Amino acid sequence: MDDQITLTQFIIEQQRGLPGASGTFTLLLNNIATACKQISHRVNRGALIGVLGSAGTENVQGEVQKKLDIITHEIMVKALDWSGHLGGMASEEIDAPIKIPKQYPKGKYLVLFDPLDGSSNIDINLTVGTIFSVLRCREGVEPETEDFLRRGSEQVCAGFVLYGPSTMLVLTTGNGVNGFTLDPDIGEFILTHHNMRIPEETSEFAINMSNQRFWEPPVKRYVEECLAGEDGPRGKNFNMRWIASLVADVYRILTRGGVYLYPYDLRDPNRAGRLRLLYEANPMAFIIEQAGGACSTGTERMLDIKPQDIHQRIPLIFGSKKEVERIVGYYQQSSND
Repeated sequence: MDDQITLTQFIIEQQRGLPGASGTFTLLLNNIATACKQISHRVNRGALIGVLGSAGTENVQGEVQKKLDIITHEIMVKALDWSGHLGGMASEEIDAPIKIPKQYPKGKYLVLFDPLDGSSNIDINLTVGTIFSVLRCREGVEPETEDFLRRGSEQVCAGFVLYGPSTMLVLTTGNGVNGFTLDPDIGEFILTHHNMRIPEETSEFAINMSNQRFWEPPVKRYVEECLAGEDGPRGKNFNMRWIASLVADVYRILTRGGVYLYPYDLRDPNRAGRLRLLYEANPMAFIIEQAGGACSTGTERMLDIKPQDIHQRIPLIFGSKKEVERIVGYYQQSSND
């Protein structure tokens, strides 16, 4: 169709409304998109090119790495380190921030990413994805770890790419959320989902029920009320959905509503949650709020949290606004009891 809008055109048109915009941000997003196209190709080829299965190594968090975890990390780094747009990067797969090689110019942005979210699903051909967050960087200064430890409200951009039946990029720059579908015939992301909005109410929830015995009372109360259905205090039936791939669960909620819970549980007091704040929870919280939803730990708005560590874990509750507010209310009641 002649009226199709590409990702590049969309970002350029958005930047035209910003005084002093140089186009650097557009080029950075193009480089991220290019990396994700390469990742999509590797994911889609899978067993045909021998990239499935375990790599026999662990990442900094002690998680067993898949071959594609390592491959996708390298694709992201190689696509971005030479560009001149970045002061540094941080990845789920590496302990410390990634410095830009000395032979390349430094830029005014920082990128944090999970190169392959949901990689445990890759060997069974379920949806996986890439998550990224963009922050401003102090110009002329070699960024240290502290430069990455910024509240989610300071993000200038967040997005994720879904490698499913089609490859989709979901993006916010603080002016709503838009979805772009990769057209493999022309190699471009095309705007297909304009101004995505999450319904305020829902009858779906997503949670890993195997952890039920470790949940805090507010989460137990919420899930029990949902399971009670129309005979319970909510007076309606709920469906439960759980894909074990954050990108897939977020996309489902963006398109039809719902609430997602990966809460703090009591089995390990030293481990606050399962998901990582900087390159999983924060970018998703930015997207969810821009789409009209809400995101919380249960006790605090996600985007207000001051990070303490690049790989800090955090409880995560997000989705349809009224459901998240209900859960937060249960936490408040519990703390007052």
